[in-house]
Amino acid sequence: MKKQGKKGIFITFEGPEGSGKSLQAKKICKYLKAQGFPVIHTREPGGTDLGRVLRKILLNPRNKIDSKTELFLNFADRAEHMEQVIKPALKEGRIIICERFNDATLAYQGYGRGLDRSLIKKIGYFVGDGIIPDLTLLLDISVQQGLKRAVNTAKDFKKGKADRLEQEKISFHRKVRRGYLAIAREAPGRIKVISGTGSIEEVFGEIVRCINIVIKIK
Repeated sequence: MKKQGKKGIFITFEGPEGSGKSLQAKKICKYLKAQGFPVIHTREPGGTDLGRVLRKILLNPRNKIDSKTELFLNFADRAEHMEQVIKPALKEGRIIICERFNDATLAYQGYGRGLDRSLIKKIGYFVGDGIIPDLTLLLDISVQQGLKRAVNTAKDFKKGKADRLEQEKISFHRKVRRGYLAIAREAPGRIKVISGTGSIEEVFGEIVRCINIVIKIK
């Protein structure tokens, strides 16, 4: 149940590494702004000043981080993000386009790392203040194709150098992808799976169709 008092619209982008989340999120923000909607584009980790510090820690390939530490660093980022960005934007009636949210933590740390998924859901609900996205767009792509894309478009670190998560074994990334698809099956009303293998415009067209339904653009 969504917490009462939420006025804006919360849309999240999810998917394995290299699925095209950032590119498509930027495109949909531009599209919605052109329609006259108040839009905010953010991401996890990294949507606040503290989040940007945590993002560097989490993704730096030089860091060796325990799975539980990784989990709670992500939750710390989310707690700050909720208070500083998401809740204020929702109260202002904005459309929030957010790259990654609770589904990512469940997919990466739950399915990927093998941590307690039930516990992750409970903590995620608590940290997220009970707020659930109105729509989640899951961009699905094969592990091999996604990792190749991710390394070629790396921005957080030197281009062509994989970050800490991208350097994980292929088996980890397969677990993450399977996790995402399992999560989508559990919430078909909220999560729309879109193939990320088409052209940029083909994928964008599917995203626009889904978002238009939620925000009722005719």
